[in-house]
Amino acid sequence: MISNTEVQYRKVISTCKALFLKKTKDYGTAWRILRMPSITDQLYIKAQRIRSIQEKGVQQVGDSVADEFMGLINYGVIALIQLELTHHPTLELSVEEVENWFDRVIDETFALQQKKNHDYGEAWRDMRVSSITDIILMKLMRIKQIENNDGNTLVSEGVKANYQDIINYAVFALILLEEQKG
Repeated sequence: MISNTEVQYRKVISTCKALFLKKTKDYGTAWRILRMPSITDQLYIKAQRIRSIQEKGVQQVGDSVADEFMGLINYGVIALIQLELTHHPTLELSVEEVENWFDRVIDETFALQQKKNHDYGEAWRDMRVSSITDIILMKLMRIKQIENNDGNTLVSEGVKANYQDIINYAVFALILLEEQKG
């Protein structure tokens, strides 16, 4: 039986994927030129903008908070793809290749979400969206520190798990925002 969370998760991802593939058709895979710290910084800028809007209560640029959470998901996907293709010689990937990579990293990220959702009992449903934003920013600070340590950790999970958590938290935020509208 498919849970409501799974249906909601897949709906969010479907919207993000459609945008991701349209942008791939418009821009190609220009993002392949980015080094990992640049992707992390792009994620940080998006999360920081969300926090700023949450704190100020107003915004001056048209992109909504929901759009920025979708950006976090899609840049998280970019990060996970780049981790896999670090030594891949070609910068340009076909739309079909990008779609396959998108599905692969999302399937793995969703599987992680299901395991954590089981263990934590959907605790995210009782969280504030602002807390989710803060957790995403904390995860980004962790990634930055790991990057500054040349990827080395003593006892902590690596950057991949943190990127996956960012994607999952951003999906949760979008689900909560949608439910608040409802």
